[in-house]
Amino acid sequence: MKLKIPGVPQATPLRRYSPGQPLVEGPVLIGPPASNSLPLVGRVGEGVSKLLERANVSVFPSPLVGEGQGGGSSQRWAAILFDATGIVDVARLSALHAFIAPAFRYLRPSGRLLVFGTPPEDSSTSQQAAAQRALDGFIRSAGKEARLGSTANLLYVGQVAESSLESTLRFFLSGRSAYVSGQVLRLRPAEPVSTPDWNRPLTDRVAVVTGAARGIGAAISETLARDGAQVVVVDVPAQGAALAEVANRVDGTAFQVDITSKEAPVHLAGYLNERHGGADIFVHNAGITRDRSLVNMPADQWASVLDVNLGAQLRINEALLDQNVLHAGGRVICISSTSGIAGNRGQTNYAASKAGIIGMVQAMASEMAKREMTVNAIAPGFIETAMTRAMPLATREIGRRINSLNQGGLPVDVAEAVAWLGQPGTGGVNGQVVRVCGQSILGA
Repeated sequence: MKLKIPGVPQATPLRRYSPGQPLVEGPVLIGPPASNSLPLVGRVGEGVSKLLERANVSVFPSPLVGEGQGGGSSQRWAAILFDATGIVDVARLSALHAFIAPAFRYLRPSGRLLVFGTPPEDSSTSQQAAAQRALDGFIRSAGKEARLGSTANLLYVGQVAESSLESTLRFFLSGRSAYVSGQVLRLRPAEPVSTPDWNRPLTDRVAVVTGAARGIGAAISETLARDGAQVVVVDVPAQGAALAEVANRVDGTAFQVDITSKEAPVHLAGYLNERHGGADIFVHNAGITRDRSLVNMPADQWASVLDVNLGAQLRINEALLDQNVLHAGGRVICISSTSGIAGNRGQTNYAASKAGIIGMVQAMASEMAKREMTVNAIAPGFIETAMTRAMPLATREIGRRINSLNQGGLPVDVAEAVAWLGQPGTGGVNGQVVRVCGQSILGA
């Protein structure tokens, strides 16, 4: 239970996901208006409307509104969506402002602002590239202005990537993305995959989670199992009892191994092939901290953090690919940190390891795509765990407050992002870094 401090504003409770919950709780407004004086021919708006209608969402296309209050009347919107893929010059950015600005004040608590753009690097002119890159600054600023637990995110949708959009659209609209805001992601073409049951999108998938005995790793394991996966939980022998408890909770299996040992990659790969016929999802969650200022850090503390957090992942990934452990459609998901993006005092070793994870993910993406697989990273910010509860009060409160949602995240927030990236339908997201940090002021 959080301590209420007199004079400090209390954070808005966030709408988080539970099975059977509606995708959104209220109507969704989609723009731009067809009658806009600078007509925009977008690529995703019509398809998104159809996806939402199939999900039983009340969709208000802009031709039905646009009178008086651009974006509608005083209707309270669960989400505002804008197809900006057709913006080809700076002048047409005015349509973005004209549509969203009046409607934004009517966004419900835990509402969603989601803008779709064309990747700037795919633009045919410098005018178009500039206008599309402008969406990045717009959405990050809108996220900082959003109120009452609402979020704002931007999806750059590559040409022909519209057909693989549904799982990502659902993630960003639903309570699964409660602590994800101010993010800019790129979707590339991928083979469309149907999802028969959106309450259990990981049915028949084998998922592996390292560092699963407690904290975020345990939450990831529980969430993957909730979504239908058969989960293999992995941790060091010293955590054997706690690991067994997690395995029992998720009706999964436990594998004890020190991932830094020379034999670990081969033993783990062999176990997965022999016991489970391989794996579909591999989550690199295991990690340690040994915080100390740079000038006072012993060499062994530097080396141990780099080996557990980064070296072990590199060696295991090599074994997974060499021994064909991952099936077609496989997903590798690596837990990085906002410290790896922005740095943190007293964590030169930890930040180096987490930045290294991002470099690894970006370098592997092309090879993984050739194998019809993906690799992505998640960078959590301040997450409420046993470790953060042990922090001094002032440090803890600062960690909670330095983000747009004005609160710390929960382990399940990281787990929900992992589960989304693990879905068969998320093949268009590859080589990306997703921050689960409430749009922390640290990092980009």
